[in-house]
Amino acid sequence: MILAAQGRVIVSGMGKSGHVARKIAATFASTGTPAHFVHPAEASHGDLGMMIRGDVVLVLSNSGETPELADLVAYSRRFSIPLIAVAGRADSTLMRAADVRLLLPPVPEACGVGIVPTTSTTMMLGLGDALAIALMQARDFTPEHFRLFHPGGRLGARLSHVRDLMHGRDSLPLVPPEAPMGEVLLAISREGFGVAGVIEGDALVGVITDGDLRRNMDGLLARRAGEVMTRHPRTIGPDALAEEAVAQMNALKITCLFVTDDGGALVGLIHIHDCLRAGVA
Repeated sequence: MILAAQGRVIVSGMGKSGHVARKIAATFASTGTPAHFVHPAEASHGDLGMMIRGDVVLVLSNSGETPELADLVAYSRRFSIPLIAVAGRADSTLMRAADVRLLLPPVPEACGVGIVPTTSTTMMLGLGDALAIALMQARDFTPEHFRLFHPGGRLGARLSHVRDLMHGRDSLPLVPPEAPMGEVLLAISREGFGVAGVIEGDALVGVITDGDLRRNMDGLLARRAGEVMTRHPRTIGPDALAEEAVAQMNALKITCLFVTDDGGALVGLIHIHDCLRAGVA
């Protein structure tokens, strides 16, 4: 029913059930199922306008008799908006009115007197998370989709792609294999990456790093880039996660990676400092 909905999932509940409903709505919205919370008391004072045909209503109430839900339930019935009920009593008013009834198991509350919402709200929360995960799987929801809804913070940074952080080809120190090493040194100093790429056409054929310079100090300026470069350098694709680039750089003890596409053409460079600034580390 939720997958078939053309609109949003309207999640509602009163009291502690309402707090759980807010969380379920937030989890739905962040995982590809448009949803928002409607407070049942506010619904009676105008917020029923947030619900339209094409939506689905998910209502939580352990007793199924919460009076504040009456107007919201009646509105959903009047306008044929599908109603999913989560409650602990099969014969309750809410469950009798619902199109889909999700009955909570008869487990007592954790408190000694059996009246404080504890076990019931935990079950509601678990059910909401299970629904969210089932919907994610049905929608083939991927980390890339997740990042669209989480662009900020540590999570968003971890899901950044290399193409989001890399420097484009036009800003890179690139030289042909026949370039004299004096020209290579100027290119390395000018761009500030501490490395130069050696290219033939669009292809990256080698790199020259500080280590290559030290290994070839004897007669360095008399050499050509092709003589000094390290051939077949490690590269990464633009669609890889930036976190993968950091892992490779850490493993190889290097500070940058050239970026090449599926055809081997050079498209950019990603530096460890770019990753650190974005929070990917």
